[in-house]
Amino acid sequence: MKATVFMEPGKVEVQEIEKPTLKKPTLKKPTDAVIKVLRACVCGSDLWFFRGISEHEHGSAVGHEAIGIVEEVGSDVQNVSVGDFVIVPFTHGCGHCPACLAGFDGDCYNREPGNNAYQCEYVRYANANWGLVKIPGQPADYSDEMLNNFLTLSDVMATGYHAAFTAEVKPGDTVVVMGDGAVGLCGVISAKLRGAKRIIAMSRHADRQKLALEFGATDIVEERGDEAVAKVMEITDNHGADAVLECVGTEQSVDTATKVGRPGAIVGRVGIPQNPKMDTNALFRRNIGLRGGIAAVTTHDRNGLLQAVLDGKINPGKVFTQRFKLDDVQAAYEAMDQRKAIKSLLIVSE
Repeated sequence: MKATVFMEPGKVEVQEIEKPTLKKPTLKKPTDAVIKVLRACVCGSDLWFFRGISEHEHGSAVGHEAIGIVEEVGSDVQNVSVGDFVIVPFTHGCGHCPACLAGFDGDCYNREPGNNAYQCEYVRYANANWGLVKIPGQPADYSDEMLNNFLTLSDVMATGYHAAFTAEVKPGDTVVVMGDGAVGLCGVISAKLRGAKRIIAMSRHADRQKLALEFGATDIVEERGDEAVAKVMEITDNHGADAVLECVGTEQSVDTATKVGRPGAIVGRVGIPQNPKMDTNALFRRNIGLRGGIAAVTTHDRNGLLQAVLDGKINPGKVFTQRFKLDDVQAAYEAMDQRKAIKSLLIVSE
């Protein structure tokens, strides 16, 4: 099958690799399924290894967001069947360990490491019985726009929602969203969905500002650092926000996030940390809470995100601003790396 393979910083390419199947003893597990990928995409976190910021095994297949059709299922998989149309979360939650039962399948104790390679024609999915999320009907029943919406539920929309969920956004809140990438924009959607009255999007890019406003942002702040803190305080009557969604992960973003909340606010942090150190003194002095981590994708999809998409309440697929065929995956990475695309869509199979 065709699969995207990371070669070296700045270079990915499509190669022919072995197609996964449950019929081979080395791969066969009763809890696995094989999914034919219809659409995949490039994540902002993929740019870390593409830019050489983080280490990644050269020659390894990559990607962790997809929708597709179930092609094979293991003997212990009862909740999905061959032919089902599914969201393929990156989390692989088992559904029965303490983490999954608590609603945090992103931290599943039984997640199989190294099972993320979705920018390809077929995916072997671990813990398929619970982790996969069925979409009613078949792809032909839906518009192109709706298919893109479903794809966001494999990661980016659920991650943006996780920020709002862990920050405990509630009706009437004032919320600051740090980051105008696809996760940050989905954070805006999530704050709106949870009833926030005022949503302050931190953004310097006109195209992303426009989309943030369309998604529900009420204010745009272009400043950074101390100037950003001062601006947020100015527009909140020097009170600060009730909740802060940190969707970047840089030291500056995290530092700002800890300073723009009111006393007692919670920072929902989903930006992958780019600096292992952070000063928690700012949190202590104003009773600011810090939560967040890897998104609970299957949990959030089942607890309302999929239905919100089906009902037309949210349209997160608009974060895909450029589309590419799988064979053009290098261009898809470059488009995001050069900020020509907010998020690149990969059409794998029609």
